[in-house]
Amino acid sequence: MNTSYAKWKWIFFAVALIVFTLTIWYSNILIDNIAQDERNKIKIWANAIQRKASLVKYTNEFFEKIQIEEQNKAKVMAKAFERINTATPYEDISFYTELISKEQTIPYILADKDGNISATKNLDKSYLASINTPQKLKKVLQEENYDTIRINYYKDFYIYLYYKESHIYTQLRDVFNDLLVSFLTEIVENSSNVPVIVTDSSKTKVIAFGNIDTSLLTTPLLWSETIKTMESEKKPIKISLSAEHEGFVFYQESYLLKRLRYFPIIQIILVVIFFIVAYILFSFAWHSEQNKVWVGMSKETAHQLGTPLSSLMAWAEILRSENVNPEIINEIEKDITRLEVITQRFSKIGSTPNLSDENIQEVICDFIEYFKNRTPDKITFDLKFPKKPIYIHINKYLFEWVIENLCKNAVDAMNGEGVITILLIEEKKHVLIDVIDSGKGINTKNQKNIFKPGFTTKNRGWGLGLTLTQRIIKNYHKGSIDVKTSIPNKETILRIKLKKNKKL
Repeated sequence: MNTSYAKWKWIFFAVALIVFTLTIWYSNILIDNIAQDERNKIKIWANAIQRKASLVKYTNEFFEKIQIEEQNKAKVMAKAFERINTATPYEDISFYTELISKEQTIPYILADKDGNISATKNLDKSYLASINTPQKLKKVLQEENYDTIRINYYKDFYIYLYYKESHIYTQLRDVFNDLLVSFLTEIVENSSNVPVIVTDSSKTKVIAFGNIDTSLLTTPLLWSETIKTMESEKKPIKISLSAEHEGFVFYQESYLLKRLRYFPIIQIILVVIFFIVAYILFSFAWHSEQNKVWVGMSKETAHQLGTPLSSLMAWAEILRSENVNPEIINEIEKDITRLEVITQRFSKIGSTPNLSDENIQEVICDFIEYFKNRTPDKITFDLKFPKKPIYIHINKYLFEWVIENLCKNAVDAMNGEGVITILLIEEKKHVLIDVIDSGKGINTKNQKNIFKPGFTTKNRGWGLGLTLTQRIIKNYHKGSIDVKTSIPNKETILRIKLKKNKKL
């Protein structure tokens, strides 16, 4: 039964290990495929950013050229006004007047140093009403982005030409600003669930971000650390829009992919838990079945012994009445008493035994007195006990069974010749009982197996004696038993450790 259990246990373990390995292997393949797909999407997204950045940069440079062109136009207009004002009465100024009249885009204001307006161009009536006094004009010039060109009217007298960007350029500039905002928004929105942070050229000022849990980034230092982490994982994308709009796009793997990378670890933990639970349940079921077999066999044995035991007791009485040698009858009665003890032992298996305070020295001595008359003459017993009685909470019949099993094994190990020593050692909270024999010993390999059901080194035997011994000590008396030491052909010590009775 034990071999079959071990076989099925290893088959179960091997099948589970194969399933686990295949699951982890396939999960890693899926994660790698998802990671590769995400990397491809990021490459496409990053390339789109670069192309869009180039387009935005080109658009901005185009706007800057228009601005420079308008500034040049304003300077030409200023020269035209200056030329008209300084022309002689007979000089042809039609070219300059025509030049001024054809300019339909750039707003102009011509005024003296005191703010008195002498001419305007490309301004509507409502706007003119807001600058119809020197004070109003001065206020508007301060509030709005007007450039100034000083024109020498004559000698030390100057007039001033005020101008600003044209309506077309203003609209184009608004378009550019919208384009920039739209561009940054697209970077964030089209990042395929990838965490993204857009910064300026210093990599410190955050311009835009997406797929970022801002509840975890409550300080500038945390933002800075996050940016550094992103930079260490992925090379940032540099975007160049203009002198004022140049920066970097930082990004990293999506949170979904990061969580998927933890999935195999979670699988390992779950499978380990499954193995542990399955093993515990499997072992519990097997031990439960084994216990039922033990209990059933024990109670049946006790029941079967009852009838011949009663018969033997009757035959002993008959022999006494026939005047048979009393010493023979006494020995028979000792064996009958011993059979009664064995019957009680078997009947108690599977039931909670009654424990009582017993003098451990007395219990061992009574058993040895009976046992030594039934062992070979070349076996001697050496009992080394403290003089003071030691009381332990035990079941006398089951504990005698323990000593009996240990002594029988010792006799077998010594091949019927040697010394069995029983040593009692009293500690503060425990009592140690060493059963020592001078037999062939137990090799190191077998020391961990001797208490397992079915294990035996004898040609005959079930391998149950030491298993029962361990169950009695461990389960019923809450103690322990193990091989303390074993020296081949010299000495083997099996030690029992039991708690002392605190009341005594």
